[in-house]
Amino acid sequence: MAQAIVELKGVGKSFRSADGHLRSVLEGVDFRLAEGEIVALLGQSGSGKSTMLRIMAGLIPADAGEVRLRDQPLYGPARGVGMVFQSFALFPWLTVQGNVELGLEARGTAKAERERRAEAAIKLIGLTGFEGALPRELSGGMRQRVGIARALVVEPEVLLMDEAFSALDVLTGERLREDILELWTSKAMPTKAILVVSHNIEEAVLMADRVLIFASDPGRVRFQLAVQLPRPRNPESPEVRQLIDEVYALMTAGSGRAGRTPSGEPAPLQLAARLPEADVTRMEGLLELLAGDTFRGRADLPRLAEDTELTDDELLPLAQAVSLLGLARLASGDLHLTPLGQRYVDGTHTLRQELFGQQLLAHVPLAAHIRHSLEQEAAGELPEEPFLRLLSESLDAAEAERVLRTAIEWGRHGEVFEYNYTTGLIHLPEGDEAEAPAG
Repeated sequence: MAQAIVELKGVGKSFRSADGHLRSVLEGVDFRLAEGEIVALLGQSGSGKSTMLRIMAGLIPADAGEVRLRDQPLYGPARGVGMVFQSFALFPWLTVQGNVELGLEARGTAKAERERRAEAAIKLIGLTGFEGALPRELSGGMRQRVGIARALVVEPEVLLMDEAFSALDVLTGERLREDILELWTSKAMPTKAILVVSHNIEEAVLMADRVLIFASDPGRVRFQLAVQLPRPRNPESPEVRQLIDEVYALMTAGSGRAGRTPSGEPAPLQLAARLPEADVTRMEGLLELLAGDTFRGRADLPRLAEDTELTDDELLPLAQAVSLLGLARLASGDLHLTPLGQRYVDGTHTLRQELFGQQLLAHVPLAAHIRHSLEQEAAGELPEEPFLRLLSESLDAAEAERVLRTAIEWGRHGEVFEYNYTTGLIHLPEGDEAEAPAG
């Protein structure tokens, strides 16, 4: 087994939310990045992937467990680790040369030496002739190349790429990914290991020697898949398509209905479970496509992604949402329309709303909790704040807000409850009467 450059053992990390609740983001993470390998990390937004990268770079400390770089404890920013961000993170007032030199300047490198090394990194990444350009004068792909050159100029043993291609258009992202792999294969760059965080399953399979799939709440490694195909890999080859299918299957394993206690009641933590970020109109479109002549009730997720032109980050939440509501079933990377889903597709608008509301109350504990709470109020209405506080006990503020917005959108479609955007009050639909409070 190759020597580990970075190793995490039992790493945990928590953050305190604005209301004082301590939220566990990572828990019990075991991971080793060995010399000579590229590893891809996949998982839902907010699952802690970026937090893990920052811990590996020494930018933030772990609360529990151990982080080692070359078998030495890591207590601060790691000199042997370079990082590339999704947002480019360039200083707009500095030229390409100035941005690339920043890391060396922070380390106290002499001016002549940092100029030489910056010029070499700029040449390596294909930006010769643009040394004096400002970021605003560059395309998105060129700006990201500057970010990569800035990471490589410090000659890192480990390169961490946090969704480095996701802000780029498809063709630009593919070209930059191919260039990185060419530099890696030819050993033109000093880096000995790369960790790539991505939302793109095909990208992960084309780049990595190992694909890790992160679970959420708290984040931890859930599955691992070895990729033993030689590079460069043809995305249309049967071997690559099979691996992509496997990753889709692993990504959706366990997706579906919310957990319940043995008594049948919602598990307490399930009230604050993440709802897939799925728009109702797109969910209906997906079900209609699934029921149509092309798929006849069963679709392979990679094929579905191609036909809908949705990214993995868009398609997977939609598939998880219709599965959660019992309108479809996820199995081995395929999406199957259920009999209830077929009835939904065939139904009138009124029947669709009725079925959606019925499934929402049966399978989404948060929606059932909101409905029950409203029924206990004489006025049949409540502010959204108590539900946000509940969600904030296990989710950060932004994710709590997103989950509640999703629940409200779904609840309105299923006529389970309504929302007043002026007052911020959630209320029972007109004609539904609140139950008299007990006692």
